Parts: sequence; structure tokens; C-alpha cells
Amino acid sequence: MRAEGVGALSLNEVARRLGMKTPSLYTYFDSKHALYDELFRIGMQMYRRRLAELFARHQFDDDLLEAGIANYMAFADENPDLYSLLFERPEPGFVPSGASMVEASGLLEDAERQFQAALDAGLLRSGLDAAATRDLFIAVMHGLTSLKRANEPDAPITSGRFGPLVPAAASLIKAAWVAPPSPAHATKETP
Repeated sequence: MRAEGVGALSLNEVARRLGMKTPSLYTYFDSKHALYDELFRIGMQMYRRRLAELFARHQFDDDLLEAGIANYMAFADENPDLYSLLFERPEPGFVPSGASMVEASGLLEDAERQFQAALDAGLLRSGLDAAATRDLFIAVMHGLTSLKRANEPDAPITSGRFGPLVPAAASLIKAAWVAPPSPAHATKETP
């Protein structure tokens, strides 16, 4: 997958590289989608651990938004195959199993809890509930990362067109969400 893309995964090639016959591989995975599912689950666990470590280091300090975008971009650069499988869904017909979706849902819940805590503490004032705040942040983070991966997949985060925009994107979000709202534009935050 890393060499040829997620869609190029072939059980015959996996078996060959493992030095086994393809039918023997079916002892472990009954289909290509079952292998994708296991990779999806493992990838979600990997990213979820990274995110937990990031939250532990930053706890919604001034650097968390920028660090969150950079962390996601770094995960994509370090694991382009898993990033694609987890966040871009490149394989037609592949639907993660319920067990794998527990990991994906947990990832979203972890992030929502962090955003809710920041909203409750007054550290963020997005005018949105925690889930929508999280989702808008994900859209910005994924957009920059997707553009970087599509245009400059081998460029370090600090170079190229899109990687260097990480600090500017975080500053833009902070300017909108961290600064006190003006009285004319104040909105009631929902819990």
C-alpha cells in the first residue's frame, strides 16, 4: 500500500511477500476488506494515542491548535497509506466494521471532550457547540493536510506551499475563537 497506494493492495502480493500461499492468508483474513478493516482499526489506535499524547502535553494552551494541525500533517507524512485509509476512504466498497468504528468514534469523542472543556473554561469562544467546533477544526486541519499530501507529499511540513501555512491557520482560528467576541457579534454558546 505504501508503494502503490491503498487501492493496489493485493492479497496475492501480501502472501508472496510473507512467503506463503494466498489460500493460507485466508486463515487470517477472509477478504481484502477484512485486511483493510484490521489496518483501519490499528491506524485509528495509533492516531488516537498520538492525539492523547498531544492533549497531555498541551491541555489547550496557546500552542495546541497549531500543534494539532502539525501533528495530523506529520501522521499523514509518516503513514501516508494509513492516513489515506483512515481519513480519505480511497477503497470503493470498504466500510469499517463496528469494532473498528468504535475506535473512530472514540477518536471523535476524545476531541469533542477537549473542545468542550476549552469552551466551558472560556478558552475558546467559537459560537458553536463542541462537536461543531471540533468538526470545523478537523475541516481546516484536513484541508491543509490533504493539499500538502496531494501537491508536495515529500516536502517537510516547514517547506512548500501548504505546510508553512500551519501557523497561519492556527492564528486565524485563534483570532476568531480565542479573542473575546465583540458585543455586536456575541452568540450564545451551547453546552
